[in-house]
Amino acid sequence: MNSNQKLTYAIAAILSGASGFVQAAPATDADAGSSDAIQEIVVTAQRRTENMQDVPIQIQALTGTTLAQLNVTTFDDFVKYLPNVTSAGSGPGQSVIFMRGLATSTLATQGSSGIGSFPNVAVYLDDQSGQLPGRNLDVYAADIERIEVLEGPQGTLFGAGAQAGVLRYITNKPKLDVTEANFNASYAYTSGGNPSSGGDATINLPLIPDTLAVRAVVYSDTKGGYINNVPGTFTRENTDIGIGYGGYPAVGGKCPNGQPPGSTGYCVPPGSPSINNADLVGNGINPVTYQGIRVGALYKFNEDWNALLVQSYQNMNSQGVFYVTPEANCLGTNCPNGIPLPDLSVNLYNPAYNKDKFWNTALTLNGKIGDLKLVYAGSYMTRKIEQQGDYTNYARGVYADYYQCTSPTQTGAPPSHCYSPSGLWREADTATHNSQELRLSTPDDWRLRGIGGFFWENYTIREKIDWMYKTLPACTTASDTGCLTNIGPAPGAYVRNPNVRPDNESFFDDVTRGYIQKAVFGSVDFDIIPRKLTLTAGTRYYSIDTTASGSSVSSFGCYADGPPPCTGNAPYSNDLSAHNLNVTYTGFKSRANLSWRPIDDVLLYYTWSQGFRPGGFNRGAAFADHSVGSAAGPVNGFAYTYKAPQAYAPDTLTNNELGWKTEWFDHRLEFNGAIYQEEWNDVQVQIFESCCYGNLSFVTNGPNYRVRGVEIETVARPMHGLTVTGAASWNSSDLTNAPYLLQPNGEPIIIPVLPGQNNYGGSPFGTPNSPLAQSPPFQASLRLRYEFPIGDYKAFWQAGGSHQAHSYSATGNIQTYDQPGFTTYDAFAGVEKDAWTAQLFMQNVTNVRADLFENGNQFITAETINRPRTGGLRISYRF
Repeated sequence: MNSNQKLTYAIAAILSGASGFVQAAPATDADAGSSDAIQEIVVTAQRRTENMQDVPIQIQALTGTTLAQLNVTTFDDFVKYLPNVTSAGSGPGQSVIFMRGLATSTLATQGSSGIGSFPNVAVYLDDQSGQLPGRNLDVYAADIERIEVLEGPQGTLFGAGAQAGVLRYITNKPKLDVTEANFNASYAYTSGGNPSSGGDATINLPLIPDTLAVRAVVYSDTKGGYINNVPGTFTRENTDIGIGYGGYPAVGGKCPNGQPPGSTGYCVPPGSPSINNADLVGNGINPVTYQGIRVGALYKFNEDWNALLVQSYQNMNSQGVFYVTPEANCLGTNCPNGIPLPDLSVNLYNPAYNKDKFWNTALTLNGKIGDLKLVYAGSYMTRKIEQQGDYTNYARGVYADYYQCTSPTQTGAPPSHCYSPSGLWREADTATHNSQELRLSTPDDWRLRGIGGFFWENYTIREKIDWMYKTLPACTTASDTGCLTNIGPAPGAYVRNPNVRPDNESFFDDVTRGYIQKAVFGSVDFDIIPRKLTLTAGTRYYSIDTTASGSSVSSFGCYADGPPPCTGNAPYSNDLSAHNLNVTYTGFKSRANLSWRPIDDVLLYYTWSQGFRPGGFNRGAAFADHSVGSAAGPVNGFAYTYKAPQAYAPDTLTNNELGWKTEWFDHRLEFNGAIYQEEWNDVQVQIFESCCYGNLSFVTNGPNYRVRGVEIETVARPMHGLTVTGAASWNSSDLTNAPYLLQPNGEPIIIPVLPGQNNYGGSPFGTPNSPLAQSPPFQASLRLRYEFPIGDYKAFWQAGGSHQAHSYSATGNIQTYDQPGFTTYDAFAGVEKDAWTAQLFMQNVTNVRADLFENGNQFITAETINRPRTGGLRISYRF
């Protein structure tokens, strides 16, 4: 080796240590004249087939080879390898995905399908959009060609929902005249948990030579649980916010248990029952199983035309919960009555589960009309969710006592009494996506080239969620004292369940949301200087018809209301169908780009782009009365009234980005990156502050944020057999305004902030310069893989780590947690021979507890955590 070669390898090794991740694999000699060259990754981010290094936007791509090397099968497995991508949620398929830190408050998963904002990151299975508020589409990564992550606004080519970026699962397609198959099986054990096992099999068969082929994959994977439901007893406390309706006053400043009353001034009535979870106690209560099948058929009509039909089905079944509660009886950061729980533990008093299925039928037609390439992509996806969660801790929350306690004030006779504190919620959702797109594009080698098309989508969400924490007796014709009348939907409302609800149901949403999107889009590239300087401009005209119907009913106001049904009172119930909720949003979203190649293998670019997500409707326009003399009274001495908005508008994102994509040393080093500033305006924020704006959450527009950041990615082959991959991102986000909510008369609501308060008062959106949620200032990953021969075997080892700095769980003046940073490590080793591969793996080697999302959405402080240390064996066979 001469001195120049030594210098080349040394520089490559140093640069590769910058940390990062855009995965590539060693190439063949034909790729760049060297076996150590980095393999080209082909992507379709711009609706064309292109080398990723030629695409002037920031892309992260995980190839099928990379997914296998990392033992990646689910979203939670691979997101840690994607700096600048985060998520917040409560388990598999229950997360909201964020890019570049564009996140505000993430409220509870339950009810989000009907009332939550759309995600600002679009999730695609091939050409089918699959996003759902509060619930990511968690596609099991079997027979996946690659996963593409497109950062920044992608509204021109991908439309509404691609405001902050796009996550695309690209599946392997049938191959003509190729017979191949592969099988993978794995077994693993989780520290402190139960074992996992899984397998998948893929086959590709040509049926008619050079004309028809089919490809099929089937999979089943059960990941063992690691959360324990430990013995617990739920007993009401004098300090519960929800105890006032029990109406049992303190005597001489003391309650019957000898303790002082809480902030309500009342005590737990004597004889109020406690409950325990003895029948639900168990270890490893949260297993999750992925099962599915995908079958595709490719038919070639001639050299120019072919059709691809793919049918997919997946059934994900998870039990238990995927969060821990460090303390029982604790909501917030100061819990004098909190009871510390062991590691990996919760107290659940009702069963919890999530059953998430989807079906997708997709037809793609590829052809040519003269010189133009035509693509038609049509898909129909149905996603069904059945979920239940424990809600017993709400018994300590605001107004819970109304549904569970009675007092002489209400009944006219003693004694005060509280019934069982047990509570749960149960949700059933059905979402359908019917999308049709037609694209025409010119040949890629034209100096002036373009792509354009038409898009249509009919997207419907039908949500039915029932909150069951009413334990007061139900009113009947014979008994109308000390009871709550059972509730039902408003007469004539369009609902899935028109019946009177059961005795224990206190609240329900039975809502249908509709979105019909029509769009025309186009993008043109012009080589100002061929192969040197290119100008790109594109735009999308969209029209989105947004509708909502159904009924949202609370039993608040249904005390002693006679025989059922009670359809609720106006501030807390709403007949959406009666309001003719229908709004159409139209406009243009555009993109411009200038890319320059000063030398071969170096691409510099500037991009200006816009993104958006649609508006929607709240389940009611609740009225909060804090005027002088009202029952609720002024807040911190400030008197006002507030009416929640019936609708909220789209929010918008504008991105300015300078980027580079470079290759060096005979394609042995890639070094890419970008510097960007994003302006996020009229941001949709979900607010739940029962102190001040009513006891129902709602979405409204208001704040503006600015995000400035840098990200880098590198892949290096510093020596034969060694690949180093890494990426890092730095983000700084700021709230640039802090508007107040307005009273019906237009006056601002300026609630004073009293000493010791940090969760209400002032602007509900927070203070200027405060950061976005789930927006760590620094993220990075680094991985090394070394391949070497041992006799007739090809051996390998690899090690990697990922780091995420601290972040805040929410924005605005709600309960916000400072989530600490963490670092995790993975290690792999194995051998290959002929068609066989055996790999030992260990993930989360140091058994770190990463606090991925901390919240009080179930009225107890809960931390969604990563899977503890997991080690196992994976065997693969292909022919």
